[in-house]
Amino acid sequence: MQVGHQRRLDPGYQEARRAYRAGELGWLHTVRAVTADQFPPAVTFLATSGGLLRDCSVHDFDILQWITGQRIMEVYARGSNNGDPTIGSVGDVDSAVTLATFADGTLATVSATRHNGAGHDVRLELHGSVGTIQVGLDASYAGRSAEPGFGYPAGGQVHSTFHERFADAYAAEMAAFVALVRGSGANPCPPHEAVDAGRVADAAQASLDSAVPVRVAR
Repeated sequence: MQVGHQRRLDPGYQEARRAYRAGELGWLHTVRAVTADQFPPAVTFLATSGGLLRDCSVHDFDILQWITGQRIMEVYARGSNNGDPTIGSVGDVDSAVTLATFADGTLATVSATRHNGAGHDVRLELHGSVGTIQVGLDASYAGRSAEPGFGYPAGGQVHSTFHERFADAYAAEMAAFVALVRGSGANPCPPHEAVDAGRVADAAQASLDSAVPVRVAR
């Protein structure tokens, strides 16, 4: 069994993991993860998805633990709903921020939204005592610089959904699954690790509902 956390097969996230574990960043003082959809999915999906933190931010919770090799121990989540009112009518929020605390005390913010009109935006920043690395900061970045005379990004926005953003990662994910079934490759996302990310998402949802920090139950 291989669970579909495709970011583990994305070259950018893989390089961030390699750099961190090679000591090129030093110890982490700031971690920022962003997942911003250009437009929300159908409300019929949202009514049964478990909420923004479970169907969206869970990917960030998984990749953060995979990169750092550490578990998230506590989360504090807050959310808002200033977009489509029907999202609120099914008990969900359209934007949320989670403050996650790792076992060694490192802090990370995980931001998610359904309404990023500039385009689909998935990024990760790892700021360390020695170096900094960023995932998803390329010519198709869904934003623009406010600095005079600085024309970034150079290209146009091409990622309207996660299907385009992670097309190569999905292909690599399927190839990895075939290798796993054949017995010729390792499992890039075993079930117990995906379940653990789900526990973090459950704790984040409990925090969102209660407006207090919640320890991850394991």
